[in-house]
Amino acid sequence: MLRFLTAGESHGPALTAIVEGMPAGVPVTEEAINRHLARRQVGFGRGERMKIERDSARVLSGIRFGQTLGSPIGLLIENRDWANWTDRMRQFGPPDQFVPPISVPRPGHADLPGMVKYDTPDLRNILERASARETAARVAVGALARCLLDALGIRIFSHVLAIGGVHAQIDLSDPADYSQIEATAEASDLRCADPQAAEAMRERIREAGKAGDTLGGIVQVIATGLPIGLGSHVHGDRRLDGQLAGALMGIPAIKGVEFGLGFQVAELPGSEVHDAIYRDGTRVTRRTNHAGGLEGGMTNGEPLVMQLAMKPIPTLTRPLPSVDLATGEAVQAHAERSDVCAVPAAGVVAEAVCAFVLSSNIVEQFSGDTLGDIQVSYNRRAARAEMLVPPSERHT
Repeated sequence: MLRFLTAGESHGPALTAIVEGMPAGVPVTEEAINRHLARRQVGFGRGERMKIERDSARVLSGIRFGQTLGSPIGLLIENRDWANWTDRMRQFGPPDQFVPPISVPRPGHADLPGMVKYDTPDLRNILERASARETAARVAVGALARCLLDALGIRIFSHVLAIGGVHAQIDLSDPADYSQIEATAEASDLRCADPQAAEAMRERIREAGKAGDTLGGIVQVIATGLPIGLGSHVHGDRRLDGQLAGALMGIPAIKGVEFGLGFQVAELPGSEVHDAIYRDGTRVTRRTNHAGGLEGGMTNGEPLVMQLAMKPIPTLTRPLPSVDLATGEAVQAHAERSDVCAVPAAGVVAEAVCAFVLSSNIVEQFSGDTLGDIQVSYNRRAARAEMLVPPSERHT
């Protein structure tokens, strides 16, 4: 079983992660991990924190000479900003001077429910772990998972579809165009493949920043090269769409997940929703992908297509009304250093989350202690999908 845990606070010494269950023999490079950490930090509308941190992961265990060993992989991402927070965030001993508790929760954040749940008068104890800073560790974990997917010919990319009500116009009907869409998005500071829409998004972000406000948006994640039958229909918790949706909803600020047409399926007849099946030589194929590559909780051989809705970040420089839980007074919410818009970064985090869920299913279904073991059974499944014709025709 492939699994991971992360630890660390936003302004603590470091973020750490332990990945267990990665098979031996998977090629890994430092660049493969740190490239995705760097991608997470860029984007128009990011805050001052991104100018401080220069995220890179230090591998502490589980990799030797550029290959996984099959043992747990330890990762460490140091927080450069820790040097400015040692007095407020030290693990032991009293601070050098009085550090007043923060008692005014922010609407839309984990502050209020966390303070009640953990019985603390200081929301600093909640916001430090609830911060999206933790997603840097998940991106590093996802980068490891991508190394396994790369070895099997599976690719994942994302791009921004909308920010603040501005929607990109992108034709996704032909998977042959995906490489160009990915390249255009990666060259954009908003990770948007529509240059005209991207400029309108930038202007919307500028306006929101001047108003002390924040913006959310929509990100699309696409995975190609997946085998047929990843996931299962036999129990709800084994459905791949359920696993992906749960993992994606675990990303801070994500409020909705769609596959394929998503909510549009509620408005269309079945004849316009379901993807007809055709024969193409010894294979079967589709001419549409309304299902987003998933049927019955399993991949169907088409590209996996997902959309995520991200809410605006809840920390506003012109805060909303709140209540001081120490005094009961009506006040403005606490203001913490924050981004105006982090939608482009959310796409990178979503890629990492999806990579881990897909890799976990692959390790489970094509079980083996080494990459070579997995490739044998993985290729057998792929060969089976290439021969979906009656047995009487298979030798003609």
